[in-house]
Amino acid sequence: MLAIYKRELKSYFQSMTGPVFVAFLIGFTGIYFMAYNMMSGYPYFSYSLSGALIVFLVGVPLITMRSFSEERKNKTDQLLLTAPVSLGKVVLGKYFAMVTVIAIPNLVFCVFPLIIKSQGTAYLTVDYISITVFFLLGCVYAAIGMFLSALTESQIIAFISTFGILLVLYLWDGILSMLPSSAISGLVGVLILITIVAFYVWHMTDNLVLSGGIEIVGVTAGVVIYIVKSEVYENLLTNLLGRLALANVFTDITSNSIVDVTGIALYLSIIVVFVFLTVQAIQKRRWS
Repeated sequence: MLAIYKRELKSYFQSMTGPVFVAFLIGFTGIYFMAYNMMSGYPYFSYSLSGALIVFLVGVPLITMRSFSEERKNKTDQLLLTAPVSLGKVVLGKYFAMVTVIAIPNLVFCVFPLIIKSQGTAYLTVDYISITVFFLLGCVYAAIGMFLSALTESQIIAFISTFGILLVLYLWDGILSMLPSSAISGLVGVLILITIVAFYVWHMTDNLVLSGGIEIVGVTAGVVIYIVKSEVYENLLTNLLGRLALANVFTDITSNSIVDVTGIALYLSIIVVFVFLTVQAIQKRRWS
């Protein structure tokens, strides 16, 4: 795993990908820092950091798009599938290289609150917690991008699909506000989610009986619950999907100085899930 990590990290900085990501994120945040903290005297660096969230929408797909799609296109993924290390270690080696690239600008950000402190009042605890959560959010986005890269051999498709999903997550609160709140719409939403899960199980296992069973049982249970207690489905979509507004965990710190521990746990859980899905997606090709 260490050899893969070193190779991937070296490749990021031998090309322009790593330096461009680091420089752009620091530069973009620095503009907000100068405007809000230095010129306007705002004491929270976390507020300036929130302006850099949009950089992740382009920057993270840039560093994740080649992680597995390039290997697949060049047919070098066969070397990974036959490597003497486990597939999980291969995936983790690549993922930790991406995480390191994301960590570099965040380490630089740790200096900014000290600059504010040297000029007067500063809230170091809030600022350093916000930097940590900002970094974790980048790690979540990287795990999602890595999984999407493992599904295609085209770097362009990997970039566009990752950018699209991150953009949807960025706008998630606005999207949820447009969802209907009636019980029947909640039922329809649940049935769609069940169908998506069943389709993914079929795609990964090619087991029509298993995926069909999940679909039948899920749909039957959903309809029965609706008949017995339809009010369960009222506002269900908003409540169920509301946690996917991942940036809210970070913005709660910047706006209200509130640390959502469950949100941080959600970040870590999503990272684990998408690393696992990446392993399974590659494992499927091994036996195909």
